[in-house]
Amino acid sequence: MNHRPGRAPIPATVIRSGPLTWVQEWHWFERTVPSSRRVNPTPLADHCHVPPPATVADVHAALASLTARHEVLRSTVDPLRPVQHVHRAGWAPLPVDHLDVPAVDAATLAAETSALAALPIDPERQPPWRARLLLHGGVPFALLIAAHHVLIDGWGLAVLLGQLHDRLCGAGAPEQASVHPLDTLTAQSEERARTAEHEWLTRLAGNPTGVLAPFGGTAGGAGRHRLQHRSVGAYDDVHRVARRHRASPELVVLAALAHEVATRTGEHRFLASVVVSNRARASLRSSAGVQALTVPVQIGLRPGAAFGEVVASVAAASATAYRHGRWRPAELVAAQARMDRRRGVLTVPTIEYNCYSWPRDYLVPGRGAPADGTAGWISSAPDEPCDTLYVDLALDEGAVTIDVTVGDHLLDAGQAAALPVRLCGLLRAVADGAASPVPARPLAPAAAGWWRAPQGWACPARVEEVLRGHPGVLDVTVTPDGGGDEPHLVAYARTAPGVTAYDLHRRVLDHLGDAPGLVAPGRYLLSPDGPDPGRTSDPSGPATTGATTPRLPARPPGTGPERALAAAVAAVGPLGGPDAVDMNRCLADHGVTLVAVPSLLSLLRRSGFTGIASDELAGPASLGHLAEALEPLPPRTRRGGETSP
Repeated sequence: MNHRPGRAPIPATVIRSGPLTWVQEWHWFERTVPSSRRVNPTPLADHCHVPPPATVADVHAALASLTARHEVLRSTVDPLRPVQHVHRAGWAPLPVDHLDVPAVDAATLAAETSALAALPIDPERQPPWRARLLLHGGVPFALLIAAHHVLIDGWGLAVLLGQLHDRLCGAGAPEQASVHPLDTLTAQSEERARTAEHEWLTRLAGNPTGVLAPFGGTAGGAGRHRLQHRSVGAYDDVHRVARRHRASPELVVLAALAHEVATRTGEHRFLASVVVSNRARASLRSSAGVQALTVPVQIGLRPGAAFGEVVASVAAASATAYRHGRWRPAELVAAQARMDRRRGVLTVPTIEYNCYSWPRDYLVPGRGAPADGTAGWISSAPDEPCDTLYVDLALDEGAVTIDVTVGDHLLDAGQAAALPVRLCGLLRAVADGAASPVPARPLAPAAAGWWRAPQGWACPARVEEVLRGHPGVLDVTVTPDGGGDEPHLVAYARTAPGVTAYDLHRRVLDHLGDAPGLVAPGRYLLSPDGPDPGRTSDPSGPATTGATTPRLPARPPGTGPERALAAAVAAVGPLGGPDAVDMNRCLADHGVTLVAVPSLLSLLRRSGFTGIASDELAGPASLGHLAEALEPLPPRTRRGGETSP
């Protein structure tokens, strides 16, 4: 019989405990995702210079003082529950080491910052940060800090480095007391949280999400491109536009991104996932804890609108998003997954936008890059494709720095490198007085092999590839059909006896999230032909058409892996038992939120199974599809080479 995981013992050094905030819970969940598949693969790491005549002892004293002031520096998280523990001051040695380096330059700082960020941090047993003091000839010149995102965010890291530098310069502590995330829980109103969830689910339900359409890229879509572009000239341009339209520079760049998406794709309504600091109140400005959050900004642009109207529209959408997005984002994500699964769709935001670029200089310039770093350079990484355009913005040292991460199946290396150049060109034109109206139609042709559907962009060849992988499918052809009220894809399949249209429909739904290019922008609907999902399809007729999403029949667990997964779902969810679990539904359909995923994976391991990642559980795939990927745990090998039974 399966039970909920028991509580981990609380160390005697703990002085208070409490739940993680909804913002922290997302990072608590994300830490279980393989690093190559995380939303943001960049580590939290940065540095500050040590001002002379500060000594090694001065740096240690400043770090000890900050640890006493900020509870997040001495907090840990529970491995099985969304709970955080604050320890007393001095509960653990300062996680700082020293390294004497042969040179004092930017390249050394970048290399050592990356090396420190690559070291693992255990937020369950150790302080959620580590530091490295760089010495040159025995004299300290820089301090590097890496932090775990579950307890410290990017803005919090900047707060720590700023306060550390101030103390080394002789300044005192800020007058405002530091606020711990535990202290902010009392500000959450359950009534407002429920209202916000209802508002966003209602708005998202009717929002046709567009994505940066794949106008190019290599045929295989084999990796990511990471680009960093710096422009001194754009710094003045963005501030001139911001003053003219009475908006922040960060919002002006987001408006430029929205203009770019509409220009390139012809989409005028799309979703942007925007990271905000959530530190508008004075009491939060000196907090090093996780306060920043991601809010879904629903952007709607009028064809022909001048850039000033674009700024006003994006500003209004951002204000609405922040007002509702600060409440219970983890449950909102799970509820949205339930809604999307029932409609047979998968929602992917068009752009991820972060107004704090970190860590600095983590890219290595390519061959031929100017030494001053004012031009762009790009690096391709052969990891999994990136389904979304990620843009980080930094406005410091009199320059605009734009970091871009994008999948090769969306933009190839040349197109990705041209993106920030076009953004800076748009800002220059607008700053000089150009209206720059939003085009009514896309200005670039779609890449060969992609088809424009009302809900987004689809690649028929990818759909065929997925359907051919289903047992019993002998041949299949997917073509656009313009008949009816809306065009849709039709699959003509030749199948073995017993393979139904419902089987093929479920096959497509199960692969929405793991077949890059099957659906881009990320929302598309494929439904079986006819009202009865269980009837046998005509091998010569259409097996799949676009109409309505069928009501999938319930299916209890059958195999051993399915029973283990069902037992784990029942243990962490609100259901009565494993028999109530429907293997044709996804995890969110069973009322299981993101914060329960690590516990569910732990229960699976206790049952002897592995093979699925936490981000797969959070997606739209059915439990039956996930159970097929489960594998028995390899036998443990004891010391001496003996194999345990």
